[in-house]
Amino acid sequence: MPWRVGLDEAGYGPNLGPLVMAATACHVPDDAPPCLWKMLRKAVRKSHHVDNGRLTIDDSKKVNDGPAGLAKLEAGVLAALSLSRDRPGTVIEYLSAVALGASVDDLRAEPWFLADDPLPVANAPDALSPIVSALLDASVAAGVTWGPVRSVVIPAPRFNRLLDEWRLKSGVLATGVIALLGTVLDLPGDEPVFVTVDKLGGRHFYAPLLNEAFPGGWVRVIREGPDCCEYAIDGLAREVCLRFEPRADGGYLNVALASMAAKYLREVCMAQFNRYWVAKVPGLKPTAGYPTDAGRFFADIQPTLAKDGTDERAVWRAR
Repeated sequence: MPWRVGLDEAGYGPNLGPLVMAATACHVPDDAPPCLWKMLRKAVRKSHHVDNGRLTIDDSKKVNDGPAGLAKLEAGVLAALSLSRDRPGTVIEYLSAVALGASVDDLRAEPWFLADDPLPVANAPDALSPIVSALLDASVAAGVTWGPVRSVVIPAPRFNRLLDEWRLKSGVLATGVIALLGTVLDLPGDEPVFVTVDKLGGRHFYAPLLNEAFPGGWVRVIREGPDCCEYAIDGLAREVCLRFEPRADGGYLNVALASMAAKYLREVCMAQFNRYWVAKVPGLKPTAGYPTDAGRFFADIQPTLAKDGTDERAVWRAR
């Protein structure tokens, strides 16, 4: 029974708020079809399918759309997480379950971060129980076992330090991807692991990145090109194969769920970020942090930054 792992990010483009990357994993039967949406269709759906109470798992941009978007995003992420551990009741409990490396310490250093904010933020806690039960029943029937959700959070100060080190924005993203890929060897058992990653910008060559992620093995290139890059990692205790594909969050449930997990955590952070700054600057309008609006928000808070003696790089991501 192999593991299927999906990786994606949220917040690569914005100038404000953290960059978040996430990975999700599930254990599937040897003869499982490629499409997990079909295997779990009694409990999950894509965003364009009829909304009949099933969980929506899809590209996070499609899920987090409209007034009910955050509730759908949250329901999918917390339901999947609840199948591998107790559902978290606060932000810090969620982070303790999913965050890697310095993510928690970096967030605790942010003046806007509130560790004890309750979860869920957009659903009544009792409303999630039947959703979790439905996903569990569908998963058991399909022979699917859910593994951990993992996340890397890079707030603005660390983002800028990494940018100074790498000189390229893609290098900051690679740092998180390497950390997440390193966790696949920790999945239980010795069964094969098949990883799908939403393609990272315009990059078509991933062997150097994979050499860092798997220092105990050696990278074998299967194919590289604009449409797909495939690799195998030889010399490890288990088979590891990786696929980098554009728009993978629309074609693979695990990648879609990873995109949702990354987006959900960023949305939770941005809600706290906005709450903090709106309280400090009267009349300030919240922001999603993207370039079309980030400049307006940053200009409005600059007098307060100067008054507080806060380095602009602690808030504004250089790229």
